Formats: sequence, C-alpha cells, structure tokens
Amino acid sequence: MSGVRILVVTPYPPARDGIAAYAVQDVKRLRAEGHHVEVCSPWPSAAHHHLDLRTPRGGLALARRVRAYDRVILAFHPAVYFPQPSTPTQRSARWTALAVALGAARHSEIVVHEFPHAGAETPTERAAARAMWLAAGRILVHTDRERRELAGAFGLPTERIEVIGHGGHFERRTRRSRAEARARLGLADEPYVFLAIGFLQPHKGFDRAVRAFGDLGRHGCRLEIVGSLRVEEPEYRAYVDELRALAAATPGVTLHEEYVTDELFDTWIVAADALVLPYRIIWSSSVCGRAALYGRPVIATNVGGLGEQAVGTTILVDDDRELAEAMRRLAGVAESAAVGASIPWPSEREAVAAEIRARAARRRPVTGPGAPVEVPSPRSAPLRRLRPLAPAPPISARPGVTALKRLVARLTAWQLDPIIGQVNRLRDATISALDAEHAVAGYPADGDRAAPPGA
Repeated sequence: MSGVRILVVTPYPPARDGIAAYAVQDVKRLRAEGHHVEVCSPWPSAAHHHLDLRTPRGGLALARRVRAYDRVILAFHPAVYFPQPSTPTQRSARWTALAVALGAARHSEIVVHEFPHAGAETPTERAAARAMWLAAGRILVHTDRERRELAGAFGLPTERIEVIGHGGHFERRTRRSRAEARARLGLADEPYVFLAIGFLQPHKGFDRAVRAFGDLGRHGCRLEIVGSLRVEEPEYRAYVDELRALAAATPGVTLHEEYVTDELFDTWIVAADALVLPYRIIWSSSVCGRAALYGRPVIATNVGGLGEQAVGTTILVDDDRELAEAMRRLAGVAESAAVGASIPWPSEREAVAAEIRARAARRRPVTGPGAPVEVPSPRSAPLRRLRPLAPAPPISARPGVTALKRLVARLTAWQLDPIIGQVNRLRDATISALDAEHAVAGYPADGDRAAPPGA
C-alpha cells in the first residue's frame, strides 16, 4: 500500500512513554513513504485526535472513525486500553469494543508492545479477547518468543502473527562524538562508563547493575543510571528509594532521576562505553535497538525476547555472577573475590510482585510488643508528614460540574503532571539529604527503627 490514508492509534508526545517515542519514528517513516498519516491518542497530546480508549465508549467512537482511512495501525499495551486495576467484566467490554473498531476498518493491524501473559481470566473474557485479536488483518510482534506466547495465551493461530524488527525504523537523534557527548553531560573522558537507562521500575533491575558493579569504582569505572519514576505507587516509590540509597553507598555510581528528551537519551548512549540491561521481565527493548544504532555493546539478561534482539556486541547473562563478570571483562578489570556464587534470577511476574511487596513491607515501621526502641525523629519528619502532591479529584456535588472538571483535568494533565512530579522529586531529595545528615550523627534514617548509639 502506498500513498494511502493511515490512522495510527497510539500514545503520542508529549506523553513520556516509550511507545510514544516509538510511534513518532514510525509515523515519520510512513510519511516518508508518501502516506497521509493521522494519529489518535488515548489522552490529549500532539496527536490529531484524542479518545479515551480505556472505556467501551472510546472503542466504539474509534469504530465510527476508522472507515475514513485505508489502513488503521493500533499500538497495543494493556495500560492503554484497560483501567488499572480492572476486572474480567471490564476487560471483556473493552476487548469487544476494540474488536468492533478493528473489524470496521478496511485494513487493520495491531503492533503488540506488551500483552497479558496470563491470557484471560474467564471464558467470557477469553472469547472477547480472541475476537479482538482475530478482527485485525495483521498482528505484529517484535520477537518469535512473543509470537509463541501470544498465540498460547489467547488460543491464536501462530500463522496469524508476524515478527517485525523492533528497531528497523529507528533513527539517530544526535551526531555528537563520544567526547562531545561526555562534555555535554559533564562526564570525564577517561573512565569506563556503564549506562543503565529507562524508567525506574522493579522489573528493570537497575539495582542488580549496582550490586554487580561492586568495587569497579575503585578501578576508575562509572555506572550512570538515568531514568524517572513512571508509576506513582508506594511499591515503586519504595523501589526508587532503595535504588537511590544503593547508588549513594556504592562509589562510582550516580543515579540521575530525570526524564530525558530523545536527543539527550541518545547522547547518554553515545557517552557510554557499554549499556547494562539487567531486566527481570521484558518483552523487547528499544534501548537495545538504540544501542545498536551507535555500536555500543550491551550486557543484557537472557529474558523475554532480548536473545533475539542481540547483535554481535551483546552479552547475555543468566545470573548475578555472570553479570558482574561481564562488566569486569568489558572494563578490563580482573575478577574480584567480591564476585560471589551464581544466584539464578526470578523472571516470573509473581516473583517480581512478591519482591516489591516485600520491599514496601520492610519500610513500614514495626509496632507493638517487642518493637525496637524508637529513635529521635530526624529533621525530615515534618516533610514526611506532608503527603506527595497530587491533582485535586475532579468531582463536584453540583450537577454537570464533575464532567467539566474531568475534561479540564484531561486537557491540562500534560502540563501539570511534570510540575507535580518535579515538586515531589524535590520533596524526596530534601528528605534524603536531611536523612543523610541525620545518619552522620549516628542515627539511622527515618523508617529504620533501632536503639540510639550507645543504648
């Protein structure tokens, strides 16, 4: 098909989202091929159209629009189409609405970025989901493993699912040399620099990279971790707190808590000597594809479809010891006694969920009989009593005002959310600084209960 009208249904900038970044490059490619391309996003953005696709009404509204186009490309990720959390009944309604939309299109494709590995919970949901997948003219995934698992999860014929390269249409966002990139980022030119970049989430496993880095800082190496919190939930905030403390306690490691532009993302890749992708769970990785653009070697866990994305400079590892050995080998540092025995990594979703719940539980104060002696509250206590900033709920007792407030909230979210996030990061950074100062006096940080020194 050439010179046709195409509708791409996807998250889109200024959304801070890997799928949005992927979509921008795909849309540019399609336009370069001579197509007329419009974008429909699930929330207000730079796209031409906006529909709330996490409601059945949004899916049915999409069905009314698709007939105006020759081709519809739908980017699929559960978080885009299902409320979080959601019930089988809620998901069934949304699967059905999407099936109607895809079936109404002249030609439809689904590009799968992530799918529910467990499939459907009930026979009704399974039937609705299967109808949605089969309504599409093409189903596209990035690895053969995804192809097999998607077919198995929803009872689909494997021949209906095609594999396409993840980074086939990626383009460079910077022309800087390594020296120029390091100068831009304020990095010295001499050390060997490892980079772990992406959203700060438990399944990304950046804590593993810090532990594997070990004492490499004493040998002139650096580990730069670049990313931001994506999900404002207690478990994820607890993970970032732990990662922040782990980085601060490991010489040579720096955590840069920030969301970077596409150009700066690539500048970090160019500045690095090697990338570390110690993921616990992944389907496929844009970071892996972007590293290949600049010829940077990658150390990656052998999970999901990363093995199929691997190029000649990729080192696949299966446990902590192999990760540490690979980092030392690339840096040219002899093996240390600190590199311990191999410990296999859990890769199932249940293991990850259990891990983040355990981390959150460790941060709760211990109360009741036998609880350790309470220490004096640090100066961060007043800040900790302040709840993180959040938008006011769009509700009202007056008829019709709630709907208006929800509309205003959607229209302004892309401007206000970054400000709210920055205020909360400033709060967290201030708490961390005060707790660190408190610890120097001999007391642990707030949340760790122990007897005071000398007790």
